[in-house]
Amino acid sequence: MNLPAVGLTPEARLSPGWSGRYEFCMHTASFAGVQDAARQLLGHAVRTPLIESPALNERVGGRVLMKAETLQRAGAFKFRGAWNRISRLTPDELTRGVVAYSSGNHAQAVACAARMRGTSAVIVMPADSPKVKVDGVIAFGGEVRMYDRYAESREAIGEEIARTRGSILVRPFDDPFVIEGQGTIGLEIIEQADAPLDQLVCGASGGGMIAGINLAMAALSPDTPVIAVEPRDYNDMQLSIAAGERLTHAPAKGTICDALMTDRPGELTFPINRRIDRVETVSDAEVAEAVRYAFHTLKLVVEPGGAVSLAAILAGKVEAKDRTTAVILSGGNVDPALFAAIIEDRFTPIA
Repeated sequence: MNLPAVGLTPEARLSPGWSGRYEFCMHTASFAGVQDAARQLLGHAVRTPLIESPALNERVGGRVLMKAETLQRAGAFKFRGAWNRISRLTPDELTRGVVAYSSGNHAQAVACAARMRGTSAVIVMPADSPKVKVDGVIAFGGEVRMYDRYAESREAIGEEIARTRGSILVRPFDDPFVIEGQGTIGLEIIEQADAPLDQLVCGASGGGMIAGINLAMAALSPDTPVIAVEPRDYNDMQLSIAAGERLTHAPAKGTICDALMTDRPGELTFPINRRIDRVETVSDAEVAEAVRYAFHTLKLVVEPGGAVSLAAILAGKVEAKDRTTAVILSGGNVDPALFAAIIEDRFTPIA
């Protein structure tokens, strides 16, 4: 399947925080860009393992190949996109620093990549971000600016900081280089798998990771269905794919999947993600069970947002019997208190 070349809209090119670089302005996300990102990440990002568990295979009656992005730099897949963007900054741009907005994983990834490139980072984070993620940003040398996710716009705050400081805004998903960086996950899965994939299951929020993976899969394994998974009450991707246009989910009470609370799919990511086979949703209870299973059986620490694809398999939302299924364990930055409550079965999901 041919996917649309997706770059920045004219409005985005003129928005506050825009770097003004002609080559970035004209850049569009593509499979060739994913291949270039793989070269850019070489020696900087971790080539995470594709692991298999006999116990999990026996439980579902098929093969499940898990891409352990929990072992990536900064504890999540987000480093790939952050490095692919920040590593391309000019010397002048590096002197002006970067700005990002994120609930935690992109925040840590940007702070980590910025430190590695010798530049500063200001991160706009919701006040209810897990402490472990805030501490991670600070440990990487990032400056944290808190905001109220229910009353303020992180985009507006980030753009204002970038405009005031002359910094470069590194968006969490609506950036061609970020999309292509995340797409190296799909590239690696195809290279690492020892058998054809019957399906690939990936968590979705703004859609940067699954968009990059879609670019890779369309080129390397076009007949493999790509299935997105979202928290039950944050199903904007499901609604948007069904409607054929970007929609916002209904007001939600919250979720333990703090990394997947975007209101609607990205402007750049959605056209790519139109090729998604289908979107499934999982409840917090199902996610908690997946986090527990990952710890007790797989011996892996996976944060709730990073466990949604595994949750979909375990809950039977995605049939894995007699199939070879790739799933993305996208992050491991979980709040210690929440993690303890989940694995000790003391966690009570929101009704």
